[in-house]
Amino acid sequence: MPLTLPSLPYDHGALEPFVSATTLKLHHSVHHAGYVDRVNALVRDTNLQGLPLRAIVERSAGDPRQRSLFNNAAQAWNHAFFWRSLHAAGKRNSPSPRLAARIARDLGGQAQLIEQLKSAALSVFGSGWAWLVERDGRLCVETTANADCPITTGAVPGLVIDVWEHAYYLDYQARRADYVSGVLGHLLDWGFAEQNLLAKEAQHA
Repeated sequence: MPLTLPSLPYDHGALEPFVSATTLKLHHSVHHAGYVDRVNALVRDTNLQGLPLRAIVERSAGDPRQRSLFNNAAQAWNHAFFWRSLHAAGKRNSPSPRLAARIARDLGGQAQLIEQLKSAALSVFGSGWAWLVERDGRLCVETTANADCPITTGAVPGLVIDVWEHAYYLDYQARRADYVSGVLGHLLDWGFAEQNLLAKEAQHA
C-alpha cells in the first residue's frame, strides 16, 4: 500500500498564537503532503515499494543515486516527528522527574537545554532542524541540514524543531528567533520526548 499523510495530533488552530492555523494547514497539507506524494511516486514499481517510511529513509541514506528519494522520505519522516514533538498551546507540560534527571545529568538542566536548542535552531544556515537526541547513551542537542535526520547516524531522536522557512515565514517573516522562542517556551511535548528517550529504561525498570 502507498504511504499516507499522517493526521495531525491536534487541530489547525491548536498551536496559536505561536503558529497560526494558516501556517499549520499549509505546512501539513501542502509541504508535508507533497513529500509523501513524491516518495510514493519514486518508489513505485521498485523493491522499496510497500516498505515503512523509516525503512525507506534508512535504505536510501548515503546513496547518491537515491538522493531525491532520501530527501523526500526524510522530510516526510522529519515532519511526522515534528508534529508529535509539539502539543496544543495552553496545555501544561513539563519533563517528568525521570526525564528531568537525565536532562540535568547530561545537559545541566532544562534551562540549559532550552538555551542549547535555541542556539542550535538559530545557528542552522538556510534550512534544517534542531534536535534533542540520545547518542552513545547521553542526551545532546544536534542540528541537521536540509532533509538530514539523526536516525541515519545512530542517534535516537527525542524532539525536533523545524527551522525551514515554510515553518514560520507567514507568521514571523525573517524573525526566526521569535518563532523558536514560542515553540521552546510553549509547545514542546516532553511526554513525547520521554516516550522516545526513556522507553528502554521503562521496559527494564
